Amino acid sequence: MNSSSRQRRLTAAALTALAVATTATACGGGSGGTGSNAADSGTYTIWDPYPQFDKSSAWAKLLDSCGTEAGVKIKRTAFDTSDLSNKALLAAQQDNSADVLIVDNPVVSTLAEAGVLTTTDDNKLDTSKVDPNLLAAGQSDGKTYGTPIGANTLALYYNKEVLKEAGVDIASVKDWKSLTAALEKVKKAGKKGITFSAIGTEEGSFQFLPWFWGSGAKLTELDSAQGVLALSLWKDWLDKGYAPNSVINNTQTTSWQEFASGDYAFAENGTWQLAGAEKAGFDYGVLPIPGADGGNASAPTGGEFVTVPVQGDTGRYATSQKLVTCLTSTENLYDTDTTLSYVAPTSEVQDKQIASNAELKPWVDAVKAAKGRTSDDLGTKYPKISEQMWKAVQSALSGSTSPKDALGAAQSAVK
Repeated sequence: MNSSSRQRRLTAAALTALAVATTATACGGGSGGTGSNAADSGTYTIWDPYPQFDKSSAWAKLLDSCGTEAGVKIKRTAFDTSDLSNKALLAAQQDNSADVLIVDNPVVSTLAEAGVLTTTDDNKLDTSKVDPNLLAAGQSDGKTYGTPIGANTLALYYNKEVLKEAGVDIASVKDWKSLTAALEKVKKAGKKGITFSAIGTEEGSFQFLPWFWGSGAKLTELDSAQGVLALSLWKDWLDKGYAPNSVINNTQTTSWQEFASGDYAFAENGTWQLAGAEKAGFDYGVLPIPGADGGNASAPTGGEFVTVPVQGDTGRYATSQKLVTCLTSTENLYDTDTTLSYVAPTSEVQDKQIASNAELKPWVDAVKAAKGRTSDDLGTKYPKISEQMWKAVQSALSGSTSPKDALGAAQSAVK
């Protein structure tokens, strides 16, 4: 790729990156930093989206340890997740990229298309142990860019006390029909059914996707009969009072707060709420989101990829590969994913997580059925599709248009 072509791609990618609103749980401010070209040959730069971990944290110590193992010093800079992709694009434009970049998985395709990232063929990363459905989030046009450090996803939390009062056996909830029947019983018992986030942002699309994919629908055909069925399910729940109208404005955080009140039977939310669930003060369980006709629906994956950006000095790749391999080794993945409340990307470490905490099994099952938002070679097409999806959800749930017409308009807009 010549430099002018790469520059045009970087500029276009910067605009795309602004549209990719991620759902990562990391929060807080970040600090600036410089890429590898400003560093001496014995110092390697790592950029990550974990500003919540300071220099004294186990994460920071792991980075230093991997540097020592590779025979180099580590200069680490932490950014806000939403800021990191733009910083990475700017650094690439200035030929000043970090040696190792840890980035939210939906952004990988944007950076790859812009020519920011090396492929695993270039950097020699071994991804053979990674679950294929998780690795797919970092693949585009048959090439793989990096490796996942872990994954989070969505499932259904349920309040055991509310279900008991309503006479619902959780084992009976296997598909949409039985879930809806459970919600009907809960309402008749004087309790509230299910809460989720349907806000008009990426969070809304993120939460709708398990139902959309669980119907058998594809993102390339938003207005298919299956897609309409999924949106109609949510609309029917609102119409019958099984879900509150507040879902239209709910973020995943406010939706969780509703569930934590103890009045709701179910809440769709993620692994990052496990600590909150322990503090909620009632007995809870976790159920993978069911597909329309049974089985586990594919929920979207959250979590980051560890990538190796393009460098002018290609001789740096060998050490960068050692750093990434160290960070994603079986031993280190277990510790890191426990800290992040992530499910590991390999079966070997997942088994270790379940052995340590049996309550993680539903989450491991959910992750095994999960799917990257940019999978199926959607890549940078996903943000536009997602925006039209959340607009359709908002339109249908508010009663402005029917689910069929809302998704029809969404598909037309995408085309």
